[in-house]
Amino acid sequence: MLPYPQIDPVALSLGPLKIHWYGLMYLVGIGGAWWLAKRRLNRFDPRWTSETLSDLVFWVALGVIAGGRLGYVLFYNLAEYIANPTLIFEVWKGGMSFHGGLLGVILAVWWFGKRHNKGFFELMDFIAPLVPIGLGAGRIGNFINAELWGKPTDVPWAMIFPPYSDPAQLPRHPSQLYQFALEGVALFVILWLYSRKPRPTMAVSGLFVLCYGIFRFIVEFVRVPDAQLGYLAWGWLTMGQVLCVPMVLGGIALMVYAHRRAPQPVVRAE
Repeated sequence: MLPYPQIDPVALSLGPLKIHWYGLMYLVGIGGAWWLAKRRLNRFDPRWTSETLSDLVFWVALGVIAGGRLGYVLFYNLAEYIANPTLIFEVWKGGMSFHGGLLGVILAVWWFGKRHNKGFFELMDFIAPLVPIGLGAGRIGNFINAELWGKPTDVPWAMIFPPYSDPAQLPRHPSQLYQFALEGVALFVILWLYSRKPRPTMAVSGLFVLCYGIFRFIVEFVRVPDAQLGYLAWGWLTMGQVLCVPMVLGGIALMVYAHRRAPQPVVRAE
């Protein structure tokens, strides 16, 4: 068993102001994505300025935060928020959803593309390889917060999380680190290598949603579901897995459609 590193979730206290590591992880994700996007900007569109890129990053970040919060409300705890709507604004208590954040990004990119005469999937293909930076950083934030841990296990790398997080004090899968490795590192490598060569429009987006859906579906088998929802069916199906099924199917459909509609090379007779 590995010891859980006792890291204070509060990175910095300035009087009544407390800056949490989880919040800093959002800055790492957004800042890292902006930096890499700037390096790839000329290849994407040499006519774009740094200001245009900064505007895109701002609206995408807004989509992540607003969509992530509303997605958690709708998908994971709607009854409680209907009973007390003011809880929606208490973001410091946690409660963000990747799937809601994805919907927020989709809306932000659609709106931005309309303003700048850019195709929706053209922008999404540009953004997709950058997203794993934020996903990986967010999972490290979950780990520092000692939240979203996994099921009890006897694997050698199991961890016992702090009593305030897990009163049962059982060795558990560090599922946050699994998600960091898959959704952060592996997904970044796959998308970065795949997008280095010209691909049909929407193929990169399709690969992103396909791989994320598969990775998240797998980890959900060892991750404890949200207490207010539990398992939805068969003693193992979680809300996260339900939301990943359309991602996997949609990713396959996008990639097949992208390659079928791509111009085929002309074969000339010798």
